[in-house]
Amino acid sequence: MMLKKTSSPCCRVVPVYQWLSVSLLILVLTGCTMAPRYTRPEAPVPASWPEGPAYKGSAATSEVAATLTWREFFIDEQLQKLIALALENNRDLRVAALAIERSRALYRIQRADLFPSVDATGSGSAQRFPADISRTGEAATLHQYSIDLGFSAYELDFFGRVRSLKDQALEQFFATEEARRSVQISLVAEVASTYLALAADRERLKIARDTFESQQASYNLIRRRFESGASSALDLRQAQTSVDAARVDIARFTGQVAQDKNALALVIGSPVPADLLPSGLSAITALKDLSAGVSSDVLQRRPDIMEAEHLLKAAYANIGAARAAFFPRITLTSAIGTASDQLSGLFGGGSAAWSFAPQITLPIFNTGRNRANLKVTEVDREIFLARYEKTIQSAFREVADALAQRGTLGDQMEAQQSLLDATSESYRLSQARYRNGIASYLNVLDAQRSLYSAQQGMITVRLSRLINTVTLYKVLGGGGM
Repeated sequence: MMLKKTSSPCCRVVPVYQWLSVSLLILVLTGCTMAPRYTRPEAPVPASWPEGPAYKGSAATSEVAATLTWREFFIDEQLQKLIALALENNRDLRVAALAIERSRALYRIQRADLFPSVDATGSGSAQRFPADISRTGEAATLHQYSIDLGFSAYELDFFGRVRSLKDQALEQFFATEEARRSVQISLVAEVASTYLALAADRERLKIARDTFESQQASYNLIRRRFESGASSALDLRQAQTSVDAARVDIARFTGQVAQDKNALALVIGSPVPADLLPSGLSAITALKDLSAGVSSDVLQRRPDIMEAEHLLKAAYANIGAARAAFFPRITLTSAIGTASDQLSGLFGGGSAAWSFAPQITLPIFNTGRNRANLKVTEVDREIFLARYEKTIQSAFREVADALAQRGTLGDQMEAQQSLLDATSESYRLSQARYRNGIASYLNVLDAQRSLYSAQQGMITVRLSRLINTVTLYKVLGGGGM
């Protein structure tokens, strides 16, 4: 007899001379799937980055982030060592890696359904029949022993149900790998940002201490002048307020530095060696310059977008499995072995035994269950499509925001440096005028406060510029190991 092919062109006519031959041919059957053909959706964002005054010079730099490894991008040696520690010890990354192992195992389980599971079984039974129900009219005990090799309920995947489920599991496995990459890039960026924040706060603390020492020296000088009658009580109290304000900032930045260290230890996943802590922001080697690329197509390299696309492909495959549920399911159960009523006769002549039980199941009436399940898979596809598009839109916004900030930070840096130079000179002149008795100490105090504020502002702008570069590296998809 012949097992005829379905209407799908990818299934071939397979001659079957006896049912046992089918069990051997199933290992080479390619099978078909009824999943809809996948094509990548159009990105719901402009093809190029925004333009305008805020984006000045944002595309005129050297390299795209996705082409750089983190070791090539983060040049500072101490930061490189901290990132390496984080990649080894961070628990979030460890969970993401374990999720990959779990997804890989689930895929192997689903893939195993494409092949029959061959089992060897041995059994024995004894049953006594009383005389009143025995055929011979005498009590009898029946013994039966058997050893079999075969498979049970193996599905011939003519309509691709099992293969679609395998494809779904494979895409979900790919998605977990991209999720791990996304966690890794975020982790690298978080370590760098926390490291830079610690460096900035340490520099702020140093400036606060230097200011305190300077103000303390001025206070001591004015107190001596007050005691000799050369300065007023107002000058003395004004000098004291400056000293106390510096003390407040020292206490505040000391606490902030301690919190930054705790945050760095958490993200790294282990105590931070003291020799890897930054001394200040000015001591950090500059990060490698980046380019956003010429178009928004570079977003396709982001692991979170690739993860969303794999999940969308998995939804397509799931539709194929739901469609296949409308068609017959053919399963095979087969065994070959030996059987005897005596244990010693299992391998004797004439003890061979075999069984072959094909089964076909055709859904006729299930109160719309299969149709509803297909509808669920189709709606799931639309949900994952919307999530994929939203991921692209969010990624575009993140890059555009980073580019907008980057385009203005140069001007901020230039203006802040000019302000710092001007306030420094103003402070020097006010001190000279006070010493010569031309101006009051209030002018010195105002100039000192302006200088202190400009110094702190310069740290903030420099930190923002470095953090912006790290953010751009992250939102453009980062790089490999």
